[in-house]
Amino acid sequence: MTRTEFANLDPRIPVVAVDVAIFTVRGGELKVLLVKVKKRPYAGLWAFPGGIIRSDESLEQAAYRELAEKTGWRNVYLEQLYTFGDVERDRTRRAISTVYFALVNAEGLTLKTTEKYAGIEWFPVKKLPRLAYDHAGVIRYGVKRLRWKLEYSNVVWSLLPKTFTLTELQSAYEAILSKKLDKRNFRKKILSLKLLAPTGKMKRWGAHRPAELYRFKTRKPVIVKVL
Repeated sequence: MTRTEFANLDPRIPVVAVDVAIFTVRGGELKVLLVKVKKRPYAGLWAFPGGIIRSDESLEQAAYRELAEKTGWRNVYLEQLYTFGDVERDRTRRAISTVYFALVNAEGLTLKTTEKYAGIEWFPVKKLPRLAYDHAGVIRYGVKRLRWKLEYSNVVWSLLPKTFTLTELQSAYEAILSKKLDKRNFRKKILSLKLLAPTGKMKRWGAHRPAELYRFKTRKPVIVKVL
């Protein structure tokens, strides 16, 4: 839907929108992708990328479109988070939004934006800017759901490159859970789950000893008790 079509909508009629909370792990921190709003009354505030769904697409298709437009990624983990419909959540009109969360590996990723937004940037979830709409509450719930998901699935694969060390894997868990994990216990448990396969290759860290590289046997969701 174009900006002109949106402006011409009857403000008394509720609209159905999709927002996408896109998470990554960078520099040992869990971060979320936000866009800077241009339109009043939220101009200058930040929000999840999103918009009104098109007449020819499903909610999931709209979420994948937003994800691809902002990051270029398609083959990543995407899950419906919740539908938010409080009457006062958007002061410009009555809007019902289904929020999805996506997990991406931001290494080498070039962010994109459109004239709809004034900017696009990664922010640590522990240090967010002022958010528009009800997105402050949405992100709190999104982080909580993501932590739950890590306990009983392998979805962390979507945050990592195709090959990685066990240290990098543990760092991703620690960034999301916001706590340190015992190295020995973590490695023993993760290897016992048979989710990983050694690649036979090593990664060198400067003067440190080379570390073995692993890969996930499948880069698709698997239900398994990890933590």
